[in-house]
Amino acid sequence: MAPESEYNYCPRCGHKLGREERFGRLRQVCPRCGWIYFADPKVAVAVLVEQEHKILLVRRINEPFRGLWTLPAGFVDAGEDPAVAAARECLEETKLQVRIVRLLDVVAGQEHPRGAHILIAYQGEIISGIAEPGDDADQVGFFFREALPPLAFASTRRLLSL
Repeated sequence: MAPESEYNYCPRCGHKLGREERFGRLRQVCPRCGWIYFADPKVAVAVLVEQEHKILLVRRINEPFRGLWTLPAGFVDAGEDPAVAAARECLEETKLQVRIVRLLDVVAGQEHPRGAHILIAYQGEIISGIAEPGDDADQVGFFFREALPPLAFASTRRLLSL
């Protein structure tokens, strides 16, 4: 799914943008100054935490997929190290402080219109805290792989199959 531009007018000169074939796809281009809009991908991170052979999951409180379960995850802020973002998101959603151990996978493909284009998944280990829901979650739980609750994303299913 190609990201849509929020621009109607050129941010350089103010002229109304047109659409032209550039660099292999139709893009917004300023006919006056030649500025081309290149959409930046949204990047998210996720953390796979296992404890006593169970997977840490959070239940979503926001649409899309409200009420379904996923790994602790969220967007990377501009200038933020993705591994730091993964630990931050896990803390925000589960109240658990984790240490990022290793990179698991990089998953491309946007699953819904407001979703990430790239998901960077890490394995994490719990350092401290007691699991309880935080930002974007109403439940936190540990589940055996053979008894997972309904999952929100294909990327979560893919990561749990590794």
